[in-house]
Amino acid sequence: MDLTLDAQEKGGRTVISVGGEIDVYTAPKLRDTITDFVAAGAYDLVVDLSAVEFLDSTGLGVLVGGLKKVRSHDGSMSLVCGQDRLLKIFRITGLAKVFEIHPDQETALAQ
Repeated sequence: MDLTLDAQEKGGRTVISVGGEIDVYTAPKLRDTITDFVAAGAYDLVVDLSAVEFLDSTGLGVLVGGLKKVRSHDGSMSLVCGQDRLLKIFRITGLAKVFEIHPDQETALAQ
């Protein structure tokens, strides 16, 4: 399965909606997208993982790298994820304490 990416400006933040699988083959596409937005001055990102079916360690690394990029500009990156199987990955790896994880976009944008 391929990776789909869609980005929109909502409430002064950039929302990147991700769908499909984030793995060793598709993760560079997400990394490049995040890098491009940060280079363009978007430092407050919301990455919506609601439609992600699979996430591996490469994908986690891309998300951590993106967080470091925005934080170096005093920005923020929060995640939208309500799926138990993905939330379990964030909990097991300890990344649930690193990222702000919200159940839906509305909650993420209200922060």
